[in-house]
Amino acid sequence: MDRAPGPSARLKLTLSYAGFLMVAGALLLAVVWVFLLRYVPDAPGPREVPPGRPVFINGPTRSDLVDAFVPKAAIALGSLLVFGLAGGWLLAGRMLAPLTRITNATRMAATGSLSHRIHLEGRKDEFRELADAFDAMLARLEAHVAEQQRFAANASHELRTPLAVTQTLLDVARKEPNPDNGELVDRLRAVNTRAIDLTEALLVLSRADQRTFAREHLDLSLIAEEATETLLPLAHERGLTIETSGDMTPTIGSHALLLQMTTNLVHNAIVHNLSDQGTVWVTTSVHPESVVLTVENTGEQLTPQLVSTLAEPFQRGAKRIHTDHAGVGLGLAIVKSITQAHDGTLTLAPRTDGGLRVTVELPAAPQQSAS
Repeated sequence: MDRAPGPSARLKLTLSYAGFLMVAGALLLAVVWVFLLRYVPDAPGPREVPPGRPVFINGPTRSDLVDAFVPKAAIALGSLLVFGLAGGWLLAGRMLAPLTRITNATRMAATGSLSHRIHLEGRKDEFRELADAFDAMLARLEAHVAEQQRFAANASHELRTPLAVTQTLLDVARKEPNPDNGELVDRLRAVNTRAIDLTEALLVLSRADQRTFAREHLDLSLIAEEATETLLPLAHERGLTIETSGDMTPTIGSHALLLQMTTNLVHNAIVHNLSDQGTVWVTTSVHPESVVLTVENTGEQLTPQLVSTLAEPFQRGAKRIHTDHAGVGLGLAIVKSITQAHDGTLTLAPRTDGGLRVTVELPAAPQQSAS
């Protein structure tokens, strides 16, 4: 918003310093003036002195004092004004130097340069706290922008694949004189279903990021049971066992999003498991200030470096491959987004015996915190 130009902060501080110095000098000169008036008579003549005897004083009078004191006082006030303006200008510039660096960094960030940092030196004060907070904000913005750029690139790649496959199938069908329409329809339906699943996953991710959802009192343990029952047929199909346990875990949030989060976790634990005789553990627990959902599964040995990337969009374990029920690569990314939208924390850790442990910690409902 355009605003009318005004005096700078440095000029305001300079005038404040000089004005304060002038007021202090004037008060000091006034005290000196009053002190001198006590010992200088109005005119020559007898005057009472401390012993109580009148003495005739033939010396300077108040008129002489005015003639001698006022010019010197004016010169002193003028010198104080010049000194106050010059010194105030230098002091204000020194005090506002960190603010200038912060302003320059802000302008660079406004042009898109997020890699610049202030790195303000010196001890911790108000300017240092402001600069450190601004550096932290720039770091988060830079990481967020980089993540969004990777997400856009990966989303474009993932969406381009089913469209390219569809185009190829249609070209082949047009060139063949007697195409097998049944097989072609089945393949097109599979490709189209994958494109729909990817689009829906992107919409869920966007909804969670924007936090545009209503909140209600929920029991996370019941949501975990609902998600587990939904995926039991898939677990039985793959020869896996699902074990559930836990306490009532009251929290506040969106039932649809939390169910989506829990379903993604259990589905991920089923798909990325042993080929046979694997196990999935789903547990819930309650703490004074939070509720915790933990999903563990058996599987291959995972490195901490690999685990740290699993929550990024379109990551599918060690390889970016498509298998049955593999999903679209947004499962844990959606879990992370939903968790953050509910002011919670997501923790991924490899299990010692192989597999993954995922922990979601959400704020407990107010009544649980009060109890």
